Amino acid sequence: MAKHERGLRFQPTGGSRAPQIPVGKKQRLTIERLANDGRGIVFFEGRTWFVNGALAGEEIEARVLGAHGKIVEARTERVLKASELRRPAPCAHFGRCGGCSVQHLPHDEQLALKQRMLAEQLTRVAGVEPQEWAAPLSGPEFGYRRRARVAVRWDAKAKQLEVGFRAVASQDIVAVDDCPVLVQALQPIMQRLPNMLRRLSKPQALGHVELFSGSSIAVLLRHMAPLSEADLQVLKEFCTFHDAQLWLHGEGQPEPVEPGQALGFRLAAWDLELAYRPGDFVQVNAGVNDAMVAQALEWLAPKAEERVLDLFCGLGNFALPLAKQVREVVAVEGVQAMVERAAQNAVSNNLHNVQFFQADLSQPLTDAEWAKQGFSAVLLDPPRDGALEVVRKLATLGAKRLVYVSCNPATLARDTVELVKQGYRLKRAGILDMFPQTAHVEAMALFEAG
Repeated sequence: MAKHERGLRFQPTGGSRAPQIPVGKKQRLTIERLANDGRGIVFFEGRTWFVNGALAGEEIEARVLGAHGKIVEARTERVLKASELRRPAPCAHFGRCGGCSVQHLPHDEQLALKQRMLAEQLTRVAGVEPQEWAAPLSGPEFGYRRRARVAVRWDAKAKQLEVGFRAVASQDIVAVDDCPVLVQALQPIMQRLPNMLRRLSKPQALGHVELFSGSSIAVLLRHMAPLSEADLQVLKEFCTFHDAQLWLHGEGQPEPVEPGQALGFRLAAWDLELAYRPGDFVQVNAGVNDAMVAQALEWLAPKAEERVLDLFCGLGNFALPLAKQVREVVAVEGVQAMVERAAQNAVSNNLHNVQFFQADLSQPLTDAEWAKQGFSAVLLDPPRDGALEVVRKLATLGAKRLVYVSCNPATLARDTVELVKQGYRLKRAGILDMFPQTAHVEAMALFEAG
């Protein structure tokens, strides 16, 4: 048997590997510009640093959160020379909590950042610019979030229950009892929630808590073991005090403790009430959602005699307002449970000119029976992955107008390439400020054929 020559096979062919940067190392940096996610960027000693909480032109001291290859992720520890744009962060947890990343930037500058991100994606990826830029669609910068997931974890070493939100770039939990982006109705619940949960007898069995505020307020508790009668009583009393529904999520689906209770939200401009259950997708910003629906309908300009297609329809957020304006709406969603609830929402609102179908929207639509009659206009609101397979065949449906609501400018730009190939022109685009204090960008685009 040949002798193994250890140490030769994996020797480098030349040069030397740069030493790894340890987590926790502090480094003085001058920020060059902002990345698309709102972090500061600086190129330093052959590496690209992404720094949370920093602004362009600032001199800061950064602490390393992690490093891989030539990418270093860090957070701002001290601002040595501040940008003129910097404002004091309104939340005491800023910089540690991972929920809001750009509170140190004034709201108008946040909007400008998001506008640049959208424009850059459309120009760089699709090579297009809209014929008209729409003004940003925005609402209050605080007190807007009507739904939140609260992290809960038992720390066995410290023998205490941690309650709050996930930390920046970490699974650690930041204790938060005052969150300024939550709607006012959820603030008292958030403040008293940690103490209530610590009274429960099996904190190790708690998963997470979700808070909802719509036509009703609700608290949902995820638990991995049965709750004792005493614990259930504590939860009931807490929810009674806050005039909130109690929902439990053990085995199976979430269920209300009081049978027959339902959650919902209103679309007041259309006199609609939409029911939903925990786990269903709903927009967290009610004010911007209402404005978004109104703008989508205005841009789509549906006529009374038209047949309109709504793709990724969810619970009927766009489909039901559309049904009040046109002859027929066909609404399609990938999740069967959502299709069933959307159909029930139509019935409960006395709308009978909208049909809901389940379909795999990652696949082309041309074989679907409901697609064969064609449509005058199409509205789509896909998830972050976009709608590449769907848009590749949209021209075959005969739609002259298309409104695309996007939660990811990168996939909107990619899908725009396909739409332009099919003869659509980008008439109008603008951002939707669904998540103030974050760098998350939502957008709306109007395409017209010809």
